[in-house]
Order: sequence, then structure tokens, then C-alpha cells
Amino acid sequence: MLLENAKPVIRLMSTNGNPAPYIAFQDVSKAFGDNRVLDHVSFDVLPGETVCILGRSGVGKSVALHHIMGFLKPDSGHVIVACEDITDYPEKELQRIRKKVTMVFQNGALFDSLTVGENVAFPLRERADLSEEQILQIVDGLLEMVAVKEMRDLLPSDLSTGMKRSVAIARSLAAQPECVLYDEPTTMVDPLMAQLLGDLIKRLKIQLHLTSVVVTHDMRLAKKLADRIVFLHEAKVLFFGPYSEMEKCDEPIVREFLQLDELKLGA
Repeated sequence: MLLENAKPVIRLMSTNGNPAPYIAFQDVSKAFGDNRVLDHVSFDVLPGETVCILGRSGVGKSVALHHIMGFLKPDSGHVIVACEDITDYPEKELQRIRKKVTMVFQNGALFDSLTVGENVAFPLRERADLSEEQILQIVDGLLEMVAVKEMRDLLPSDLSTGMKRSVAIARSLAAQPECVLYDEPTTMVDPLMAQLLGDLIKRLKIQLHLTSVVVTHDMRLAKKLADRIVFLHEAKVLFFGPYSEMEKCDEPIVREFLQLDELKLGA
């Protein structure tokens, strides 16, 4: 039915027999003028893994995603995506990588003049190897998967922020990616929609075996989704590992994040 011909994730092996990272930052630094946003940042994401990038606003979380997409290039270090070093790739090669890795932007980045269904169909029509009937079947399946099938004929302006993000996720899946990047998926949505979006992202990982990177400051979302967490502070990685280990971390800013989350849960 839905994406019957979806390509399986290729699990390349490193020299020691473990899976090679699908994404890796190797000593990456980036500055805009005098503002150093990433300072010798290193982490990796294994095939099929979900890694959450946590931290305060302005610490370089979204900048990291833009490096993964090739929208930005590091001042130094290397960026590995889809098991390839894309650091010096020209735009033509980056376009090939972006067929494997898609991004769900904070604002959804939907086409305002197209209906929900037409937005999701857009990457399918670009392929030019599907009949209109096949496209409509896939669109309906994707919209059902993200629980917005009844909104197929609406325009993005008719949708709430959370619904727009659900549609944006459906559109990203239409490209049959190996990896999806999420930029603050629960920002500016109500708690119920935040929970639904978190459940959706987790379900997609399980059903489609997607590799995922989630930028967020939402500790509950990170706890729900993350296999491992990257905690950025003042352009550096303060912590990288499982959530259970982060709970034992002695770094003051990490402790502050954890304590604030406990206060919210107790409210």
C-alpha cells in the first residue's frame, strides 16, 4: 500500500564491524563574523537512530541541521551525511544527498497556493515515474499516517501550526528518505499537539526505520524520542549520550534543564 517500493536503509559497516555513522560531525566549527556558533563540535548518528540536539536558543542547534543539509559549510572540520563526506561537495552532489535526507522546517515551508494533498504530491510528481492514480493513493496513505487525511483539500492557511507540521512531515516522507531532520517540531503548538507530534515521529521511526535528528528544547520530547542526546552550550558539546546518562550529568546547565523539566511535570 503506502510506499511499497520504499528503499531499505543501507547499514554500512565500519572497520571494527559496527555500523558506520549515517551522519557525523567531526570537529566542526562555524562562525558568523565574531559570533562563533559551533566550536569543535563532534557527534554521530547511526543508521535507524534518533538523536536529539538540545540546548538554549541561539546555541547552534538549527545551524547544525543546515550543515547536514549542505545549506552551510563548516569553517573547519568535516560533515558526514549518508555515510559520505559532504564537506566540500558542490551543489549538484548535495542535491543527490538531499534525496536521501529531508528536513521538516519550523514553519512547515508548505506552498501556500497548493492544497494539503497537492503539497504532499509535489515530490511525487517531480519523480515522473508514477501515474496520477498511484500518486493519489500514496498521498492518501501518507495523510492517513499523520492523521490529517480529512484535510487533503484545505489550503495551508486553513491549518493550525501543528497541523502544518504534520503535513510537512507527510510531504517529507513522500520523497522516500532514509533520514528526516526535524527543526523544533513542538515549538508554538499546544501541549496536546506537541504530544501527538512526538508520538508521530516515534511511530515513523519504528514503522519506516528512519534515521532522525530532532532539534528541540523540549526535554519531554527528547526523553520520548532520543536514542542519544547532544547537548550544546556556548557553541560546544557539553554532553553526548543516552538520556539515562544525561540525568547523571554534573554540568550545571544540563542540571538546570533537567530541574526545569521536573518543575513543569510537577505543575
